[in-house]
Amino acid sequence: MVKKQFFVFGIVQGVGFRYFTWREATKIGVQGFVRNRQDGSVEVVATGSEEQITALHNWLMQGPRTATVEHVIAQCYEGSEAFEGFNVLH
Repeated sequence: MVKKQFFVFGIVQGVGFRYFTWREATKIGVQGFVRNRQDGSVEVVATGSEEQITALHNWLMQGPRTATVEHVIAQCYEGSEAFEGFNVLH
């Protein structure tokens, strides 16, 4: 099981990015969450197989048509909590 944390920068708030990320993450089958950050970026934490995490990372680099993704930072997630499903946090 792979745990990754992503920070997505660009025009990613106010454009439905969290909803579309939830939809894509659910389709891929990863567990975790997505939330807006105060600096205007979006944080995504996901756990799944290497293939699932790679698929989500590839999707995050493009994002939905409503967003403009400038860049994505990916790193290992050090948190120990277990996730059930994929949630949009507010």
